[in-house]
Formats: sequence, structure tokens, C-alpha cells
Amino acid sequence: MGLFRATRYVASLPQVSVEGLVAGGVRLVLLDRDNTCVPRDAERPPAEVMAWLARAREAGLKLCLVSNNFHSSQVRDSAERMGMDVVDHAMKPLPFALVRAMRLMGSMPGETVMIGDQVFTDVAAGNLAGVRTVLVRPQSRKDLWYTHVFRVFERLALRGVEFDGE
Repeated sequence: MGLFRATRYVASLPQVSVEGLVAGGVRLVLLDRDNTCVPRDAERPPAEVMAWLARAREAGLKLCLVSNNFHSSQVRDSAERMGMDVVDHAMKPLPFALVRAMRLMGSMPGETVMIGDQVFTDVAAGNLAGVRTVLVRPQSRKDLWYTHVFRVFERLALRGVEFDGE
């Protein structure tokens, strides 16, 4: 498994099987904010994301937002709205924020999954931290200018990959 290869590819967060995570021994779900939980062109997570988060909590999963977004107040507001802890200024693909989140939440790499929409940040950070990774499609086409550049290389890296739920 390469640095930029996810454990699973799923169309969107609500398509990720909560039951499958639990059955696979996952206790902690680390989630990216922008375009994974909250569309880049919105302030709040969609209802289907909120419903997925509620199902995950009901199943006993711990949740933590791990975001590169430098707008701390936006990230903390989102985390509070979604009912989860947060580690911001994550600097993914470096794995340190994921390790910090696991320590904060009392979880080990073998029982943790990172879910995000970017290969070169979320998937790479998860792989470097030794956790399973799930890549989802971005919720919105709106992105930061430099993310658009990375998306070109992502499309090349993802050629031939099929996303569950599409």
C-alpha cells in the first residue's frame, strides 16, 4: 500500500458503512472538515452528514475533526455543531495532528480511521500515522486555488479507482 493509496474509496461520507467500521474494529473516526463534512461553499454540514454522525455516535464510535483550515473559529464552530472534538491547524499530510487526536481520544492506530476528500493531505496523513483511510469525493467543486492544482494530480493518481456508492 502506497502513501497516496486509501484503504477504501467511497462516494461520500454518508455512504461509509457505520456498521462496517464497527465490525472492522474501528473505535475512532477522524474526519476532515472542508469538502468532507462541510461543503467548501457552505457554512454548515448537510443533513445527511449530520445523520451519519448521529448513527456513528449511536454505534459507539468516537469522532474527532482534524482540519488544515486555519480559520479556527469556523473549524471549532463546525466541530461544536457536529458534536465532536477538534484538532485544528493540522498541517496534513504531516501525521502529528492525527497522533494528537488519537491520544486525545484514547485510541490506537489499529482502531482508527481517517476519512477525507484529498489524497495528498488526508490519505497521506492517515497512512503516515498508521491508520486506515477512506477517501471520499469532495462535496463541492469550490476549493482553494492551490487545492485545484492538487486535484489535477489527484485525478491522475485515481485513474481506474472505483468509488463505492456511485
